[in-house]
Amino acid sequence: MSDDTATPVCLTGHDLTVDEVERVARGGARVELARDAVERMAASRRVVESYVAGGRPAYGLTTGLGARVVEALPADALAEFSRRTVLGRAHSVGPPLPTEVVRAAMLVRVNGLAHGGAGASPELAHALVALLERRVHPIVPSIGTIGAADICVLAHVGLVVLGEGEAELRGEVLPGGRALAAAGLAPLELAPKDGLALISSNAVSAASAALALVDAAAALEAAQAAAALSMEGFRASLTPIDVRVAAARPAPGQAAAAAGLRRLLAGGSLAAGGGRRLQDPLSFRCVSQVHGSLATALELLRDALEPELNGAGDNPLVLVDDGVIVSTGNFFVPTLALAADAVALALAQVATLTAARVARLLSEPLTDLPQNLAPAESSGTGMAPLLKVAGALVGEIVHSAAPATLASFAHRDESVEDASTGAPLATGRLAAMLERWRLLIALELVVAAQAVDLAAASNNLLLGGGTRAIHAAVRALAEPLRSDRPLGGDVERVAAGLGKLL
Repeated sequence: MSDDTATPVCLTGHDLTVDEVERVARGGARVELARDAVERMAASRRVVESYVAGGRPAYGLTTGLGARVVEALPADALAEFSRRTVLGRAHSVGPPLPTEVVRAAMLVRVNGLAHGGAGASPELAHALVALLERRVHPIVPSIGTIGAADICVLAHVGLVVLGEGEAELRGEVLPGGRALAAAGLAPLELAPKDGLALISSNAVSAASAALALVDAAAALEAAQAAAALSMEGFRASLTPIDVRVAAARPAPGQAAAAAGLRRLLAGGSLAAGGGRRLQDPLSFRCVSQVHGSLATALELLRDALEPELNGAGDNPLVLVDDGVIVSTGNFFVPTLALAADAVALALAQVATLTAARVARLLSEPLTDLPQNLAPAESSGTGMAPLLKVAGALVGEIVHSAAPATLASFAHRDESVEDASTGAPLATGRLAAMLERWRLLIALELVVAAQAVDLAAASNNLLLGGGTRAIHAAVRALAEPLRSDRPLGGDVERVAAGLGKLL
């Protein structure tokens, strides 16, 4: 993540990046609206106003919502209907979303408004930018959306815009109106359609996906480092990551993962042909295939996320050039949900392989090292109990990887809203999975570093340039195991310092 908070993120509605989402969500980068985006919103707004003036039917603007689409609304009730659209949908429950997800969601929604298709008043976009700028963070219960727009969740952001609900400001949770006043802001009076424009979006799902994408990419680099260090400790054969092997069957991601491992191992005895066995266990032989599959899934997620960050998923959609408002299904995001499922499943495969390597490193018949990597002069259990920890972590990861898209809930709203995508569950569960995976990666690093130490003591082991630096970084956080002692703290320290390994 960039530390540059002085350079603002300029929202145009068309080119918001995942890295910019992280800068705003976690780094507090300033946000501004591009002039042409404001002009585009104003032009879109004029279309909305023409519909209101002419009494023309437009879903959620001059008609009711859902099954009440058949009901026409009188012109003098439209602004109040916009307000009630928010108040009548803030029904989410459960623990609040993390502040970084709320900030990311607000940013994504502002960029969606800037695209112009929502027909929202420019004042609404400015109000959301002000919340980000003054760090007024709505308290948003996390449970209440099934992947056909995050309406009931985003409505809690809308409450604070109205001066209702609750918000966190400078570490204190306040009623929404008090939080606005303390930040020097005032509630916004919503114009017709503003309420629907504010909440009819998949901004929470997209925000969760964007932050998970950043974290997963960083964790994959750490997983590469851990696997390379395990190869050193196991003294594995490197023929499976030979460039010619990857070229023989160019599976997506495999060649890049193999190249990354070769870079870490370059200059060491393994790279010079120092492997001990003709054929190693699959957890060592197939690292590049499995890591490559996760890298490919992450690219799929990035491609699926791009339209959600920069497109118009609004229903109804304002087509400015034609001066019309049309019904759409752009709020339906099965591709995003499927891509998040793919990441979760690929992550589970990587985690399973990680735990398998840990088990192999603890096996004396396979490594020619002391059983459970206990020092030769020790009569203790060594690192064997860490297998239970690894199994527990893998169990949680695999359980969480069940496809969310298969559990999408088809509910009934007078036969109007009869399908969903499961996108919020698919994207939202990734954060917890990644937390467990980072702990598992750290556990492998602790075990692999011990294997390297023991192998170096009994063999002429020369580490590669990359793995030598990785080993030193681990040892700065976790001492070698010389006699039985608690190792959970070592794992957690290494997990917290994974960024320093790369």
